[in-house]
Amino acid sequence: MRIANLSGRLALLTGNGAVDVADGGFDPDPAAVFDQWDALLRWSAGVDPAAAAPYDEADLRAPVPEPRQVFAVALNYRPHAAEAGYEDPDQPLVFTKFPSCVTGPGGTVDLPPGHVDWEVELVAVIGRPAHRVPEEHGWDPVVALTVGQDLSERITQLAGRPAQFSLGKSFPGFGPTGPALVSLDDLPDPGDLELTCTLDGEVVQHDRTSRMIFPVPRLVAHLSAICPLRPGDLVFTGTPAGVGNRRTPQRFIGPGDTLVSRIEGLGEMRHTFRSAP
Repeated sequence: MRIANLSGRLALLTGNGAVDVADGGFDPDPAAVFDQWDALLRWSAGVDPAAAAPYDEADLRAPVPEPRQVFAVALNYRPHAAEAGYEDPDQPLVFTKFPSCVTGPGGTVDLPPGHVDWEVELVAVIGRPAHRVPEEHGWDPVVALTVGQDLSERITQLAGRPAQFSLGKSFPGFGPTGPALVSLDDLPDPGDLELTCTLDGEVVQHDRTSRMIFPVPRLVAHLSAICPLRPGDLVFTGTPAGVGNRRTPQRFIGPGDTLVSRIEGLGEMRHTFRSAP
């Protein structure tokens, strides 16, 4: 099942287009998606593809527009830890992105002053309440996956001691997600997906999620041991190697650049950038 936020209404995406969930008797408010998740799964299996109508991808918005908690994981791929000059962590390194930065899978992002960098990431979407979940059941609260970008302004992020990770990664538009919530049963192996990020057509990141140091079940177990997880929470699971501030010479996103973030089976996001007013 692929459920999207289409102009503020829940829609089932099919190969032929989109079907408003209200056609199946469901509440089309994106905030209601998790209360209806299991019923939507059952309904989606029987939807006639001919009922779908074409849609404009520009109308896709953040599939979870107002998450209560947004977790993010640092240094979760060995090549990225190495390029950053660190040893592999022995436990997940967690920070937050403030929910006000969450936006949809397309459009234009304003560039604040500084050095804005890219970080393509798999985002695990929590759909059921979870607290103290053992690792062997770590997939249970995760109902869907989606594509994310952990955009980062490096000067703000690295200012001070301790560094200001959450602030540097939470400017408006710095948490793109989408294009849809993809249920786990729609993926042959949700633990092994190809990630690719391109900047103006050049591949800058490429890896597979199976190469995470801490896979999704471990992250869910670690987070839920401390924080109760709630439906709609997002977990940005870390980025592979290839970020701009670790290149020689360094490279950052500039006005007019186009960033494409793609994950196998989940789809892609496309964003352009301009100088902030």
